[in-house]
Amino acid sequence: MSRPSLSDLPPRRGPRPTTTPTNPHTQLDQQPGDHYPRQRLMAELAALDVVWTESMISVPGAEALTLSRGAVARDPDAFMIGTEFAHLHPAPDHSLHMVLPPKAARAAIEAGWAEQHPMARLGVVSPGAVMVYAPRDAREADIVAKLVATSYAYAGGTLS
Repeated sequence: MSRPSLSDLPPRRGPRPTTTPTNPHTQLDQQPGDHYPRQRLMAELAALDVVWTESMISVPGAEALTLSRGAVARDPDAFMIGTEFAHLHPAPDHSLHMVLPPKAARAAIEAGWAEQHPMARLGVVSPGAVMVYAPRDAREADIVAKLVATSYAYAGGTLS
């Protein structure tokens, strides 16, 4: 799986979804009508060398992506907590939180794929912490998977 360059991140179609302004930070509309986009996203993420576990900071049922056991967390700004760099929210939300490098976070926000996490706006967590909106179809699932791969590369210290 490749990560998107800043130049090939296409704009997200349509208006941004409605989200809550604070914690728990959730997406309130524009969720997929079926589970296919989620299944496609999960299949794409299977290529990453990560440990899946229950999120340590999200709502019950959120699935966290953490660095594989023994991996060294280099930059604390690349993580939400511990070695958790992203998590997927359960139904009906289906959005994700992740930490992106600052340039990638700005690009994702500007292209309409993400918004800065409210706690990041307050300076409580990394400024690259964003909500990436739930993918609504296969094309969007592929783009969201590339954003997660970018977060993974940042967490692993191969991207800044």
